[in-house]
Amino acid sequence: QVQLVESGGGSVQAGGSLRLSCAASARTFSTYAMGWFRQAPGKEREFVAGISWGGGSTNYTDSVKGRFTISRDDVKKLVYLQMNSLKPEDTAVYYCASKRYGSSWSRTYEYAYWGQGTQVTVSS
Repeated sequence: QVQLVESGGGSVQAGGSLRLSCAASARTFSTYAMGWFRQAPGKEREFVAGISWGGGSTNYTDSVKGRFTISRDDVKKLVYLQMNSLKPEDTAVYYCASKRYGSSWSRTYEYAYWGQGTQVTVSS
């Protein structure tokens, strides 16, 4: 069982930055690949960024490439999402999730554990 708790959300103006954190409870955290997803009102949950176990591989959805950076600290059992140059369309609830199996970054059903989400609001 893995418990995930996100923090760091808030309200910022367009062009601003936020850093989201996800704290994990799993003793074997380092063996999980981690992902960040987001869900805006009336829209499906979408993949934002992912990082492999060990941190050697990352993946981003096209709309955030060059603006967002995912990273992990396996000692502290934390995953981060640094978000720069934020846009109003980045407004959503952001979730972190973990998985051990599967070949796709974006398939939500491959992620076994999810956090409760943190709200990010970007105003123009």
